[in-house]
Amino acid sequence: MQRSKNDVWVGLFVLIGAAAILFLALQSANLLSLNFQSTYKIGAKFDNIGGLKPKAAVRSGGVVVGRVDNITFDDKSFQAKVTLAMESRYAFPKDSSLKILTSGLLGEQYIGIEAGAAEGNLVAGDTIGSTQSAVVLENLIGQFLYSKASDGSTADPAKK
Repeated sequence: MQRSKNDVWVGLFVLIGAAAILFLALQSANLLSLNFQSTYKIGAKFDNIGGLKPKAAVRSGGVVVGRVDNITFDDKSFQAKVTLAMESRYAFPKDSSLKILTSGLLGEQYIGIEAGAAEGNLVAGDTIGSTQSAVVLENLIGQFLYSKASDGSTADPAKK
C-alpha cells in the first residue's frame, strides 16, 4: 500500500513538471499569451511586413502595450492589413506612427509604436496611416551588392 501511494505522488509530480515545461515552451515561443486585460482593436496597412507573425508584440518604449491580432492581404491596395489588439490601459494619440522592427540582428519582429501629438486618442476600429515597413535583410544585401557592382564598372581604367 505504501509503495502505490508513493507511485501516485511521483506520477503527479512528473505530470505537474511536464505541464510547467509545456507552458514555458509555449509562452517563450509567443504561442500562448495569458492576458486578462481588456483590449481595443486598431488597424494599419504596410507595404511589406517581412516575417511579422500573429501574436507578435506591439511595443512602445520597450514595454509591450499590445499584440498583433490578425494579418491579412488587401487585394485592392495590394498591402498587408495588420490588426492590433492594444491594451485598454494604454491610450495613444490618433497621429501615432508604427514601424516593424527586429529584436537584434536576426531576432523576432515586432511593431514599435511612436506616440504622436494629436489631441484625440485612438479608439476601437481606427486605422493608423503612418506606417514604416519591415527592413528585409535580403533586400539590403542585394542593394549593397548592386551598388558595389556598379561602382566597379564605372571605375577609371587608367588607375589600374
